[in-house]
Amino acid sequence: MGHPTIYPTGTTVYLPNKAWSGYTIFQAADTGALLIDMNGREVRLWKGLRGFPNKLFPGGYVLGSTAERDPKYGFQDEANLVQVDWDGNVVWKFDHYEWIEDPRHSGEWMARQHHDYQREGSSVGYYAPNQEPKIDSGNTLILAHKNVNRPEISDIELLDDTIIEVDYEGNIVWEWSVSDHFDELGFDEEAKQAIYKDPNTRGFGEHAGDWMHINSVSVLGPNKHYDAGDQRFHPDNIIWDARESNIIAIIDKTSGKIVWQLGPNYDTAETKHIGWIIGQHHAHLVPKGLPGEGNILIFDNGGWGGYGRPGKVSADGLKVARRDYSRVLEINRVTLEIEWQYTPTEAGFVAPLDSYRFYSPYISSAQRLPNGNTLITEGADGRIFEVTRDHELVWEYISPYKNKRNANMVYRAYRVPYEWVPQLEIPVQTEIAPISVADFRLPGAAPRGAAVTVVIEGAISYDEGAFCVATTDETLQKDTDIAEGTN
Repeated sequence: MGHPTIYPTGTTVYLPNKAWSGYTIFQAADTGALLIDMNGREVRLWKGLRGFPNKLFPGGYVLGSTAERDPKYGFQDEANLVQVDWDGNVVWKFDHYEWIEDPRHSGEWMARQHHDYQREGSSVGYYAPNQEPKIDSGNTLILAHKNVNRPEISDIELLDDTIIEVDYEGNIVWEWSVSDHFDELGFDEEAKQAIYKDPNTRGFGEHAGDWMHINSVSVLGPNKHYDAGDQRFHPDNIIWDARESNIIAIIDKTSGKIVWQLGPNYDTAETKHIGWIIGQHHAHLVPKGLPGEGNILIFDNGGWGGYGRPGKVSADGLKVARRDYSRVLEINRVTLEIEWQYTPTEAGFVAPLDSYRFYSPYISSAQRLPNGNTLITEGADGRIFEVTRDHELVWEYISPYKNKRNANMVYRAYRVPYEWVPQLEIPVQTEIAPISVADFRLPGAAPRGAAVTVVIEGAISYDEGAFCVATTDETLQKDTDIAEGTN
């Protein structure tokens, strides 16, 4: 699929009367953690702060990482997790999860953090009424890696996902490993055989298999389900999702057991209406006080994922589910009904031919905003945008920052209220109305409609998803300014 050589970057749409205005933080490729206002003005850059992801806390504090493990020896391992103040001073740090001695590197302690973390006080790490992450105390929930040997899963070493909780002094006070719960995950025998033969080795490390690839973790926080007596939704329980297995699950914090789950298969009577959730990211419970509270919000990437029976799609039973477009789903956790969604259809594209135009097969996220809008990170294209409940686009930003592979991808973005950044005056908000791409031209380019128009009788045209034959009484139309006899 080709791409245009020129496309706009920065803020391209902003309707202040419909958007939930604030600051947005994201990782500006290899540059650092970047904070922008609604008009795309860059108001603060924490250079060198790596975002996996970056999160901004009240008072202008930012969490991220300052170092990555050598990728030759560890896959997506951040060496530490740090909290910095407005001026970039490190005020909190965790790195004491595992002592690492990689070849040609000095031994050092590492956090091995990846993909997500949550500070006590906020269930999901973004703004919600009556929830603020603690900035000078509190425990931190961290998603981390650990290499393990589990012959009952595979005879290949596994890159296992662990969830740890550390206190403010850096002591590990709780730990959970997904490989300890293999029998609870619901894999059928064909999926187990596929995992055993190749637990997603990817060709990195020394045979380590990234078999689950959990990419988000958060506590449930106060919610109406627990208030109604459902113990599975205790506020301390933890929700996570795994992109390689297509699983979304909730674990009981006390016992560690899985007490609620979607996937790994979506062909049951209860889930057929949802369709396959594939390679998903950022599954979480919408926090109390926000529209849709208690529902599960997911960026359903599509792409490829899952284990199962070998067939035409997958000869080896790996990545058996595939779909070439993305969806954002809000699912009622009780009925499993889709309460809201954003798909290529809601984006205004003609399905299925143009469905790929809303598509990020990796990374990405969704955040529910206080006015009911949803902030979506379509990460593969570096696009961050906000839509209303009625799917109207009211803010859009395209990252101009590219990494070493010339990609402007954004892992995850967050919107925070202006008051969380007391160091800045509330910015002037200037409307940016959507432009017509069909009519936009660069200076010096010919206007639309200046070319010769030719309609051929019997030619194939495209209309509303079906092919048809176009007919006209005049088999050939020419611009009146073109001299007779020319083409």
